[in-house]
Amino acid sequence: MKPKVLIIDDEEPIRSSLRMIFEYEGYECLLAANGAAGLQLAKRESPDIIFLDIKMPQMDGMEVLRQLNPGQESAPVVILSGHGTVKTAVEATKLGAFDFIEKPPESERILLVARNALSQKRLTDENQRLRLSFDDRFRMVGQSAAIERVWEAIRRAAPTSATVLITGESGVGKEMVARAIHRNSLRKDEAFVQVNCAAIPEELIESELFGHEKGSFTGATEKQIGKFELAHKGTIFLDEIGDMSLRTQAKVLRVLQEGEVERIGSQKTIQVDVRVIAATNKKVEQIIENGEFREDLYFRLSVIPVEVPPLRERPGDIPLLVESFINQFCRENNYRRRSLTPGALAALKKQPWRGNVRELRNTIERLLIMVSGEEITEEDLSQVNRRSPQNAFALENTSSLKDFKEAAERAFIVQKLKETRWNISATAAVIGTPRSNLYKKLDQYGITQEKDG
Repeated sequence: MKPKVLIIDDEEPIRSSLRMIFEYEGYECLLAANGAAGLQLAKRESPDIIFLDIKMPQMDGMEVLRQLNPGQESAPVVILSGHGTVKTAVEATKLGAFDFIEKPPESERILLVARNALSQKRLTDENQRLRLSFDDRFRMVGQSAAIERVWEAIRRAAPTSATVLITGESGVGKEMVARAIHRNSLRKDEAFVQVNCAAIPEELIESELFGHEKGSFTGATEKQIGKFELAHKGTIFLDEIGDMSLRTQAKVLRVLQEGEVERIGSQKTIQVDVRVIAATNKKVEQIIENGEFREDLYFRLSVIPVEVPPLRERPGDIPLLVESFINQFCRENNYRRRSLTPGALAALKKQPWRGNVRELRNTIERLLIMVSGEEITEEDLSQVNRRSPQNAFALENTSSLKDFKEAAERAFIVQKLKETRWNISATAAVIGTPRSNLYKKLDQYGITQEKDG
């Protein structure tokens, strides 16, 4: 969507000049020749930014500024004046103006101020719209209609204690949604306990969730408190719940229905007050039909369903995500900040992003590490992707048959994991090996979704 700029100025040459500058840069322009017309347009069209002349007949810019009342819910206002004084600038700033530019305006200065004002407005709109608090590490970035629907779902879900089922492909940010819901709930000062149901072997999942007593089974040398108990008064996030066995699903259903857990090896029930948020990258209707997931548990979990869109459905958010990843990586690793050329950004927007936001983040970090130039180009992107370990294993790096076999096996496993969207159970079934053996291979080759995307 094009940014919308409103220009209020009684001088036709100034209006035309600014219109040419902004339309060339892809802005949508609205023009008003006096203050009254400008106020009407501002009310009717809700522009993203306003450029306002000070000296106008009938109603001057200061009066227009007062009536616009710029603030958190309004467009930023940039004052234009051919008679700029410090006093006027100070007064305009006190009334809420974003910046002050003298006439005749220089195109570079105009565009710089516009970009800065729009950046601030995006942040202000996001905070004002949701009034939510975020941990910077888990902030979702975007302004597309698709991500707006996720924000609205978070806003509805956060104040309640209702269960939430988050669905979406691997890497779209389901954990971020869960953390945003918890952080803005009445339980925000209590524990947020995360459990990756796909990463825990089936024989251990019940012990992890519900705990066990000492000696209750071979290897139970100490009493263990389960995750549900640890999350008492807080939130438990059951990630990849679609990989949970039917037996464990029945016990989770009991917690939701009765609010109590029973440790393995104990006859005593323990009352727990826990909000449950679950997530899966599977098609829930399909796994219910296949008999792999309990329908009654699905209905209990999905009081508030939240579907997180894949990145390919919101390509317009990619520039914002790239900017965020660059800033975060350079700040955390003391790297000099670099930017991507328009061609590189366009190439990123065309990619399918099967690994979604996580894959994009990995790509940006890899580019920042491996490219030495001040700007990252489309050619850099192509070169780095060709060298990426996720695309192929190199024959020149294998010095023996054993090395080659291991490299080939690693590449094969990574490819199959990607095809199943990093679903461990599904991958194990596809390649014909027990899940426990696949976990051993992941550990042996150091395969992780974060590294191999």
